[in-house]
Amino acid sequence: MKSAFIDLLTQIRESFDWLPATMASVLMLCAAVLMAEICSRIMTKLVLRIPGQKRGAFVRSFTTAMQRPARVMLAIIFVGTALPVSDFSYRTMQWAGHGLLVLFVLMVGYAAIVAMRILSDAYLARITGKDDRDDILLRTHMTQVRVLRRMADILVGLLTVGSALMTFESVREYGLSLFASAGAASVVVGLAARPLLTNLIAGMQIAMTQPIRMEDLIIINGDWAWVEEITATYVVLRVWDWRRHIVPISWFLENPFQNWTHNSAALIGVVFLYVDFHAPMDRIRVRLREIVHASPLWDGKVFDVQVADCSAQVMTVRIIASARSAMVSWDLRCEIREKIIVFLRDECPEALPRERLAHVSSLAGQEALMVAPLIDRPPPGAYTGPSGP
Repeated sequence: MKSAFIDLLTQIRESFDWLPATMASVLMLCAAVLMAEICSRIMTKLVLRIPGQKRGAFVRSFTTAMQRPARVMLAIIFVGTALPVSDFSYRTMQWAGHGLLVLFVLMVGYAAIVAMRILSDAYLARITGKDDRDDILLRTHMTQVRVLRRMADILVGLLTVGSALMTFESVREYGLSLFASAGAASVVVGLAARPLLTNLIAGMQIAMTQPIRMEDLIIINGDWAWVEEITATYVVLRVWDWRRHIVPISWFLENPFQNWTHNSAALIGVVFLYVDFHAPMDRIRVRLREIVHASPLWDGKVFDVQVADCSAQVMTVRIIASARSAMVSWDLRCEIREKIIVFLRDECPEALPRERLAHVSSLAGQEALMVAPLIDRPPPGAYTGPSGP
C-alpha cells in the first residue's frame, strides 16, 4: 500500500513537470494533505454510523472530539511519506521532516489530553445517571476525577513539550549537561518551584483524602462559601452573595476550617426566641410544632422546643429543626421566626419581652422626710433678712 501511495504521488508530481520543481513538489504535498483529509472524513463517517444507544453514542462523541487531532496527525503521516518523492534539497527535507516530527509529537500530546477529558466526562455522566440521589458519592467522584484530570493534563503537557524539545540536538546536549549537574540544579529548581510543587502535592492529597469536595459548604473568614472549582493549585469558593474566594489548595491542609457537608448535606438549624416570664409555653410549643410540621422545608427528622436559658428580664427558648441542606435550613429558620412572631403579636401579647420597674412607696416616703429638713433649714452663715427694729 505504501508503494502504491508513493507511485501515485510520483505520478502527481510528474504531471506538474511544466512547473518549477519546487512548485511541483509543493503541489504534490498539497495533494497528499487532500488525500489525508478525504481518508479522515470517510473513516469518521463510517465510525459515526455505529448503531447503539449507549456504546454507539459514546463512540460517536469520542470520534467527534478526536476528529481534529486525528486529521492533523494523518496529514502529517501522509506528508512525511511524500517528502522523499519531492524534489526538495536534502537540507530542506531534513528541516521539514524535523518540523513534522515536532508537530506530530505535540498533536499526540493534545490528543491524549482530549481523550482523557472525554473519558472522564463520560465517567462522570455515568455516575450522575446512576447515583443521582447520592449527593456525597457524586461529589466525591467529581472531586477526584477533576483534580486528577488537571494534574494529568499538566503531566502530559510537560512530557509532550519535553519530548518535542528533545528532538533538537542542542537541547539534548543541554539536557545531558544539566543531568550531569543534577545536584545543584535540583536544589535551585526545587527552591524556585516550591510553591507550585507544594500546591501540586496538596492537590493529590485533596483528591485522595478529600477534606473538601465539589459543592461542599465551608466556612472561611466568617463567610458561607461553596466549593465551586478545584484546580491543581488553587480552589475557587463561591460566597452566597456571588463573591469568589481564590485560595491556594495547600491552605486547606495547613489551616482548620468548618465543612458543613463533609458526611451529609443535612443540618440542624437553631432558632432562639426571647419571651417574657408570663409566656404560655404550652401554647407556644404547640404552635411551633404546627409551623414546623406544616413546612415542606422540614425533613421530618429532628424537632424540639426547650427553655434553654433565662435572664432577669426574659426567657430564652431554643427551637431546633433539621433540613436537607444548609440553604433549606436557613429558609426554614426564617419561616419559623416570621410565623411565631406573628402568633405572639396577635394571640399571646403577654409573651412579648418587656422591662419592669418597681416603685416602693414606703421607702420613698422615708427619703422625703429625711430630705425635707435639709431643704427647709438654711445653710450656716446664710443671710436670713433683717432681724427687726
